[in-house]
Amino acid sequence: MIHFDFETSFEEFDSYLKSVGLIRENENVIGLQKPGEGNMNVVIRIKTNTNSYILKQSRDYVQKYPQIPAPLDRIMVENIFYSRLADSSVSKHFPKVLHTDAENFLLLFEDLGQIEDLTQMYSKKQIDKNTLKSLVQILSGIHSVIPNPEQPKNLKLRELNHQHIFVLPFVQDNGFNLDDVQSGLQELSLPIKNNRELKRKIDEIGLRYLSQGNTLLHGDYYPGSWMENQKQLYVLDPEFSFVGFSEFDLGVMAAHLILATGDLGILKEIFNEYQGSASWELTSQIAGIEILRRLIGLAQLPLQRSLKEKEGLLDLAQKLVLS
Repeated sequence: MIHFDFETSFEEFDSYLKSVGLIRENENVIGLQKPGEGNMNVVIRIKTNTNSYILKQSRDYVQKYPQIPAPLDRIMVENIFYSRLADSSVSKHFPKVLHTDAENFLLLFEDLGQIEDLTQMYSKKQIDKNTLKSLVQILSGIHSVIPNPEQPKNLKLRELNHQHIFVLPFVQDNGFNLDDVQSGLQELSLPIKNNRELKRKIDEIGLRYLSQGNTLLHGDYYPGSWMENQKQLYVLDPEFSFVGFSEFDLGVMAAHLILATGDLGILKEIFNEYQGSASWELTSQIAGIEILRRLIGLAQLPLQRSLKEKEGLLDLAQKLVLS
């Protein structure tokens, strides 16, 4: 398997891109850039004398956390997702795949330019209403697409995600000291980790997450996957995609917008705009679980909130789960 990274020479990139027919003889690599903060995979912007491309390659571990193993074939899950959306009503919101290399677990994409993710909403504490509307419309479009009959179950990656969403944040001695994130947060988490009724409900919904559904999901629909360039919205990183229940994507989306704005009413706005079938109760429960795991789990956000604010969010999240 060929491994590409920022230590790979321009000549090696040249040779590979020419071998797959993406660039011509008079086109040569002149620079490499990091297009953004990736968590799961190696992502490189390849600049040539006439164009630029995005290379994305998976490893058998999480790029940001090399100690965490992850399935190599997640990049192919992403490829199938993009191919299924290519002819959909929301296709303009996804990058075009220029080349697929299953042997080396990599994809080459068109370069969308200087896009920025929407994680700035955590500091701005707001989201533009038109942006919110568009994001729900895109999600409605994803969920309306009939899944590929050969859509991978993506079970290994789901099992990894399951641990970090539904299990580890609620374990007493999980090896993650929350006081390293914010002093006093560890103590704040203890009543949650000792709440048997809450954990029973989370376990129940976690089993549903691992089961097969009938709706094509993005699987990680949050501000880090939402990109903007000159007011055009894009959605990236569907490696967690699977066929499941619509409430998962909806609940994750709602959770992050509540975390950003502090406004529970945004859940109703999402529901009113969504063009599909979904349970209010299950969506609310997923939102609550996602808020909890983002505040007391390993996958922390760039969320600057006081301990008092986090306490309020944790209380709200528990009520959502037990609704």
